[in-house]
Amino acid sequence: MTGTMKLAIAGVAGRMGRQLASAAVEAGHTLTGASEAPGSDALGAPLSNLVHGAPDAVQPQSDVAKAASGADVWIDFTRPSATLEALKHLKSAGVKAVVIGTTGFDAAQEAEIAEAAGELAIVKAGNFSLGVNLLCALTKRAAESLGEDWDIEILETHHRRKVDAPSGTALMLGDAAAAGRGADLKALRQAPYDGPDAAREAGKIGFSVRRSGGVIGEHEVTFGSEKEVLTLAHSALNRSVFAHGALAAARWALRQPAGLYDMNDVLGL
Repeated sequence: MTGTMKLAIAGVAGRMGRQLASAAVEAGHTLTGASEAPGSDALGAPLSNLVHGAPDAVQPQSDVAKAASGADVWIDFTRPSATLEALKHLKSAGVKAVVIGTTGFDAAQEAEIAEAAGELAIVKAGNFSLGVNLLCALTKRAAESLGEDWDIEILETHHRRKVDAPSGTALMLGDAAAAGRGADLKALRQAPYDGPDAAREAGKIGFSVRRSGGVIGEHEVTFGSEKEVLTLAHSALNRSVFAHGALAAARWALRQPAGLYDMNDVLGL
């Protein structure tokens, strides 16, 4: 598919929302709507106040149905409760595809997304960066090649305002490492190291979390044996990498039937 897309951006006044809207404008796509939480100063004001080049006629709405009306794709990098509430209204609003970059869903919420994918083409990922998704593929390959005597540890660092931990990307890496060992992450996830009896369990996958300043996102996977350590790492230098990945996912999703997809599907990994 070529040409422009009609897009609606959730949480458009947030850091990621503005980045998504800016990337869409720069790429020549049409912003038909945007949403914001009730009480936001952005509600009812021209979107151009937030995003240079955005249409003056588009104003952020707290009503998802109004925000999504006229859009082919809804892009949502907000919070679990807001994303799930939006999914209830998107099909009736005429939206064809959804891109979800929100993280922190629990098992019941994941099931709600899977149910919505019966009617919508949904691309959901903990990270939309090409580099991160390649890192996941390399992590799986390394876990397949190295024995269980190699400890796997995942370290992630994000800005001080991030609320969920470990990050969605760290969990993606954990899933990839577990898959490389032929298991589910739930079975291999190591409990946090804390207290007087916090010894590492053999064969488990550990996670460490740092929150500091304005760090966009850093992820590191280490495989350690008694004699050597292998490290795979990725650093995001600009949030635009996630926005451009989300737009690529949106374009791909518009060609797909209803279903739940991830960036491996988009990139053919």
